[in-house]
Amino acid sequence: MKTIKTLTMGICLTAMSFAATAQTRDWGCDDDVMQATLESVSLYQEDVKQWKASKDSRYLEEAYPYWKTIVSNCPRQSKNLYINGANILKTKISKAQTAAERDTLIAELMHMYDIRIANYGEAAKFTATKAMELENLKKDEGLKDYYALYSEAVNMGDELEAGYLVKYMEATINYVRAGFAEPTLVVDNYDIASDKLEAELQKNAADSVKAATIRGYIAGVEAAFSPYASCEQLVDIYGKKFDADPENVDLLKKITGIMKRKRCTDQPLFFQATENLYRLEPSASTAMLMGQMCLSKKQYSKAVEYLSDAVKGVSAKDKYIAYLYLGHAYNGMKSYSAARSAYNNAAEADMTKGEPYRMIAMLYASSTGSASEDNVGGRSAYWAAVDKLQRSKSVDPSPENVEACNSLIGRYSAHFPKQEDAFMAGLVNGQRFTIPGWIGESTTVRTR
Repeated sequence: MKTIKTLTMGICLTAMSFAATAQTRDWGCDDDVMQATLESVSLYQEDVKQWKASKDSRYLEEAYPYWKTIVSNCPRQSKNLYINGANILKTKISKAQTAAERDTLIAELMHMYDIRIANYGEAAKFTATKAMELENLKKDEGLKDYYALYSEAVNMGDELEAGYLVKYMEATINYVRAGFAEPTLVVDNYDIASDKLEAELQKNAADSVKAATIRGYIAGVEAAFSPYASCEQLVDIYGKKFDADPENVDLLKKITGIMKRKRCTDQPLFFQATENLYRLEPSASTAMLMGQMCLSKKQYSKAVEYLSDAVKGVSAKDKYIAYLYLGHAYNGMKSYSAARSAYNNAAEADMTKGEPYRMIAMLYASSTGSASEDNVGGRSAYWAAVDKLQRSKSVDPSPENVEACNSLIGRYSAHFPKQEDAFMAGLVNGQRFTIPGWIGESTTVRTR
């Protein structure tokens, strides 16, 4: 193999010397050091070339001392230095003769990624890469170390490839099962991973391929978390912490956030944590939680109070939900006109949702008594209800919404007045008509 190097060395050195001045800064070393490293670069590149052509791992082993010299002297020679370096070191690790030699080489691999981060950035990505390499190489023996690296990567605040978040959750569960932490760590880290994955999904929503991949990762995180996900388990995990420190705002946020995410809002712990959080740190988001809590307990007037505060300050994303819940609260109070106003505001907050119009339709269908002056027994309310259902289908053609609307249209249409009853009231099909009472909608006469 050395014969090939001898034949090509002169050509490589000549070519590189012409580029030396231009590449000095890029290589991360001064002119003298770079000149002294050129021969190692040539020999390293030739070995890598031969390895790629033959897949003979002996070339990687021969490349090792030259590669090591380059990394030590000129760490910015090329990003490929680190891609190839991983292959070189993992080849040597696989052939290590003793456990001590293997550990030394693994430590060198970790250090190589540190050098790469120092020179090329992307700290979160390559800290997570270190974690994955360590997990693959040391298995359970390296659990403490690779969990710490995954956790460090996730908490750096930089963008991190979504796939690493699944590995982070798996490492968390292994860490807890090994007895290194309490089960609360699984819940806390699930909250972190889920938030980051949801943010990635929103960012890539327009790219169907990326979005599908991220949904797969979300499913992976959910599957990993499922053994810890029942409401009873969450109460068991967090109940003692709450009892010990019921006014810890950070703890209260964790409890309310995870229990809301897992639909455990009917649990007494959720109610208690929400009440404390709102008292200690009132905000639009906590007002939203309080409103949901009161709504689930059928405390409608309190729900209206909290949700009216929430709609003033929640994000655009949450405004739709806040108005929808506010409509439900007014509906529970039988304040139908106010409920309609809230549902209309929800429809304006998210013009792709059909549920607000469905809710208004149901309000109308339950208000035939209000329309009793129509001379057809209040049945004109069903005309307005069907109008809203048609509107719902037009803005939200999802199969679920269309099915729900069509079911209601069939039910309400059956209550249209008979043709002869309408005629006796001076009404004919197609005639414009304003429904009396609080509904007050202009609609079209229809009979059955």
